[in-house]
Amino acid sequence: MKINVIGCGYLGTVHAACLATLGHEVVGVDTDAARVQRLSRGEAGFFEPGLPELLAQALGSGRLSFATEPTPAEVYFLTVGTPQVADGLAADVSFVHAAIDSILPVASLDAVVVGKSTVPVGTAAGLVDKLGGRALVWSPEFLREGFAVADTLHPDRLVYGLPDDPATACRAQNALDQVYESMLAADVPRLTMNYATAELVKMAANSFLATKISFMNTMAELCECTGGDVTLLAEALGLDARIGPLFLRAGIGFGGGCLPKDIRAIIARATELGVDDTVSFLHHVDAINQHSRDRVVDRALQLLGDEPEGKKVTVLGASFKPNSDDIRDSPALEVADRLHDQGAEVTVTDPQALFGVHRSFPHLHTESDITAALTGAELVLLLTEWQEFSHLDPQATIDLVERPQLIDGRNALNPRAWRAAGWRYTGMGR
Repeated sequence: MKINVIGCGYLGTVHAACLATLGHEVVGVDTDAARVQRLSRGEAGFFEPGLPELLAQALGSGRLSFATEPTPAEVYFLTVGTPQVADGLAADVSFVHAAIDSILPVASLDAVVVGKSTVPVGTAAGLVDKLGGRALVWSPEFLREGFAVADTLHPDRLVYGLPDDPATACRAQNALDQVYESMLAADVPRLTMNYATAELVKMAANSFLATKISFMNTMAELCECTGGDVTLLAEALGLDARIGPLFLRAGIGFGGGCLPKDIRAIIARATELGVDDTVSFLHHVDAINQHSRDRVVDRALQLLGDEPEGKKVTVLGASFKPNSDDIRDSPALEVADRLHDQGAEVTVTDPQALFGVHRSFPHLHTESDITAALTGAELVLLLTEWQEFSHLDPQATIDLVERPQLIDGRNALNPRAWRAAGWRYTGMGR
């Protein structure tokens, strides 16, 4: 099929490349001419395992190209960002409206528009009139950074939010079924529903995952007060089939461009609808997440003593999660920044995210070499669980630092091994 993907940031670039490898003729569209040129050379502009190879394959096949303007197509995917507004909790959907405005001059009335951006409930219904009879489907994405290629090509479900009109819904569903033909043939579940339900699926999923993380961080604090071990607690909880093991790791909390933004957006939308009491618990989820960062800062200042001024601190990790260079709302960088504000000499190291640190936190010292970053440190904080950090040898690294003090903000290390090597190890709820 002829497809346009409108918006070539993280989601759009991955989706465009994946659709091209499925055999479709895809044009990725972005208003940033420099980004279009870079993508046309096969340069994504961000780190995502497997994506460079996929881009090269799709471009080499001739089925993928990039442009600054939409072209005539059968299906238009909307993959633009919906960031949090500067003066509140709500999501900014102006880019979605701009994307639709851009396709109207070239999209035939038979074209199908597929929204993949995360939007507040009620957004899709408000776009129908703007599309002038073109069919709209809302089909949220559920990809994980670091696993985006696999999640796009082999999703655990496909969600179609369809129009109320049966004929239009049938036409829209048939078009999207053609796009995802290979996935449906592989028995990927397809769920059809109305717009509101489809919009809520993504918001609800992210809010639930955020709640699991914040819940375990409250349990970590209780473990510290009582002598419990939150890692064993999480293991016991995860064996319960009703709960499951994922997102039960206690630590410094969540960040990134999705979970924090989405729980705030659902709070804002519920307030607009007059049912804010229904989601009031999400305020606590957000507050617990912030408190987890506060705890790490407080613990670091305790270990540094009364005078943190000039003390050498090494932060292992800058991205909000491993296998990504995304530093949006990174807990690691917030902690590093706050320790810098207290006068500490902070060095940040990360396998992929240092360019973003240079751009957004130019006052923080960065070091790409782990050995150099650790040399002379008086306190080490592991705040992003990259394999390069979780596999460090405690005996070898102790000879590099000035004082063997370590805060394991992700519970990624073996406390016994590090303590046996002579480190003062501090975990989260252990």
